[in-house]
Amino acid sequence: MPIPRIPRRREPLQDIAGSGQKRVLLASPRGYCAGVDRAVIAVEKALERFGAPVYVRKQIVHNIHVVTELEAAGAIFVEEVDEVPEGAHVVFSAHGVSPAVVNAASDRGLRAIDATCPLVTKVHREAVRFARDDFEILLIGHVGHEEVEGTAGEAPDHVTIVNSPDEADTIEVRDPSKVVWLSQTTLSVDETMETVRRLRARFPELQDPPSDDICYATQNRQVAIKKVAKDADLVIVVGSANSSNSVRLVEVALEYGAKAAYRVDYADEVEQAWLEGVETVGVTSGASVPEVLVQQVLDDLASAGYRDVEEVRTAEEDLQFSLPKELRTDAAGRRDDRALGGRSRA
Repeated sequence: MPIPRIPRRREPLQDIAGSGQKRVLLASPRGYCAGVDRAVIAVEKALERFGAPVYVRKQIVHNIHVVTELEAAGAIFVEEVDEVPEGAHVVFSAHGVSPAVVNAASDRGLRAIDATCPLVTKVHREAVRFARDDFEILLIGHVGHEEVEGTAGEAPDHVTIVNSPDEADTIEVRDPSKVVWLSQTTLSVDETMETVRRLRARFPELQDPPSDDICYATQNRQVAIKKVAKDADLVIVVGSANSSNSVRLVEVALEYGAKAAYRVDYADEVEQAWLEGVETVGVTSGASVPEVLVQQVLDDLASAGYRDVEEVRTAEEDLQFSLPKELRTDAAGRRDDRALGGRSRA
């Protein structure tokens, strides 16, 4: 796995005179979603229950800080299950895995804990059902993303990946009367709908999934940043480079009126030059980002004079997911207090 970057120390941001009335618009909802909360707690709970090391296939969620913290607690992140010692505990990440990975883990006698987000599992089940009915599945998503690989692996002979709206113009199908679209859960809602529009123009009988595949948290964070962006000179998105939903938030902010938008892992990446002439800074974070990282950005901005923080809330989130069944009780069989996850979310 890539070596995580350690935040560097730097001088605090400076309060530059002449920038007018400075303020921060803090988007809400932001940060941890229910699926991420469940997955991170699953690794923490596995370490408590079974002791270190606990192995995790891929990054449990796409956030460099979370991975670093879990490594310090005794988690070992691997690329594939063949790197895990036989008989050891292995956690499957929130992004899901294909049946081939499940079978490979079983063949090695690994004690697997599936932390796949239930909303991703829903898409997997849709893929299986449509493949069983001999539909061709047009999976809208990014080639190489773990979630896309896992979903496509459920029905490899029936899935064609559509990587962008432009690819929708060139995709060929076997039978235009039996085609359905599914999507990666963390995409831009607007771009996905544009891809679907182009696909339907070519294949009028294209069927929709039984319910929206893009997850509620991805949509909510995009709606919130759209509202913030129209009034922001600068938007700062906290999130890692491999976090699809974090990258999308930068794109959405620019599309909906922000004069500039940047993604950072840590507060120390915010550059003084970004603040020149800026009165209003919008701040948000991707769905795999702990709130402590957002607070560090707000503290840094306060040192530059942006002390007036206004929360822009567009939705309330109270969804929780049960932990994987192996982790709902302690070693004595007592129900664990965190069986439903439930860390506070903004």
